Amino acid sequence: MATASLLEAHDIVASKCYDSPPSSSGPEDDAAVMSSPPVQADAIRMIGIRKKAGEPLGVTFRVEKDELVIARILHGGMIDRQGLLHVGDIIKEVNGRHVGSNAAELQELLKESSGSVTLKILPSYRDAPAPAQVYVKPHFDYNPSKDSLIPCKEAGLAFCRGDILQIVNKEDPNWWQACHVVGGATGLVPSQYLEEKRKAFVPKDWDDSGMLCGAMSGKKKKKMMYLMARNAEFDRHELLIYEEVTRMPPFQRKTLVLIGAQGVGRRSLKNRLVVLNPKRFGTTVPFTSRGPRNDERDGHSYRFVTRAEMEADIKTGQYLEHGEYDGNLYGTKIDSIHEVVKTGQTCILDVNPQALKVLRMPEFMPYVVFIAAPELETLRLMHKAAVEAGLTGKLLTDMDLKKTVDESARIQRAYRHFFDLTIVNDNLDQAFEKLLAVVDRLANEPQWVPVSWVY
Repeated sequence: MATASLLEAHDIVASKCYDSPPSSSGPEDDAAVMSSPPVQADAIRMIGIRKKAGEPLGVTFRVEKDELVIARILHGGMIDRQGLLHVGDIIKEVNGRHVGSNAAELQELLKESSGSVTLKILPSYRDAPAPAQVYVKPHFDYNPSKDSLIPCKEAGLAFCRGDILQIVNKEDPNWWQACHVVGGATGLVPSQYLEEKRKAFVPKDWDDSGMLCGAMSGKKKKKMMYLMARNAEFDRHELLIYEEVTRMPPFQRKTLVLIGAQGVGRRSLKNRLVVLNPKRFGTTVPFTSRGPRNDERDGHSYRFVTRAEMEADIKTGQYLEHGEYDGNLYGTKIDSIHEVVKTGQTCILDVNPQALKVLRMPEFMPYVVFIAAPELETLRLMHKAAVEAGLTGKLLTDMDLKKTVDESARIQRAYRHFFDLTIVNDNLDQAFEKLLAVVDRLANEPQWVPVSWVY
């Protein structure tokens, strides 16, 4: 059924019989359209444009009642710069030659023309829309040459996940006009509406094990499985296409969030940042319901509270994430994040990826870094070196190391739309230098952040 539905959607879109988003027009608007006077024959105008042979026009056409009508004008293209033609204009003649209803033939004729080109048109008298000032970060890669739905592959704009695009025209409900903020020509990109329809038929690659990422099975494993207070069940059906962003001057992020599989070095990176830059970075102290050991002091490794107190705070949503291990509760309290931020430090958080749904808010303004596992052989050599240097007494098997690599891949597939940066930890010193360099840039260079953080 899913395959049949996808093919049906493909045929509908490819034939341009699109279902447009719900219109806000009412009966009065319909009456105004019906009462519009017909365009008189003497309204035909002669337009002169200048172009070089082979120079792209930046315009596409559609056929309406055996006539060629301008369907769209690409922002920044030759036609747009000259400002003489508008969407809806009907092309009657080119250099005295009658134009039929073959859009491809007209495109080729105009492309090969050079010098002064005279067009006879029937104007639409539409007002040109004001250029949009909308910036978005796409959460998917796009290659127009591989898109069978785009009306003109040459007019498409390729982009990668995480690029910043300016949307300059949204008139067409299916194809927006956009350009990269770093420069370049304007091109067509699938609209939010069209891409949602397309992706609705594609199943997501989720981990169906039923475990939270970061939890490992087996009696010998002592990995705690946390649960989020505000979002115990992560919304796995969220469809992320474009995220509207805005450019902000340099500023210090409230939180630096490290995400990754167990054993990739997140805790080592966090501790190194805090130890080497104590005035700049801080971290939370987890809460627990277990009693302190002889060598433990409250507020250092843990904050010790009663189980009843912790359960009461969990019920009122005061914990970012929490869990139970060996009959004792453990968790990260939201107020403890604010306590670090109030000191002027960036709070470094080493949390499970489900917590990102809560953290990506103005309240925390996180910069999210995914610490990815290296290839299995590299991870094996790193672990061997750590054991030989006496940095760890824990011996991991090849199966343990493979679980880390597989878990890292699962987290990246499911949560990469939340990541601002990915660092492959194949060398702890180099990974630390990359992380520190990125944090330094945040304080000295403008940043693109979700528009919801500002407005």
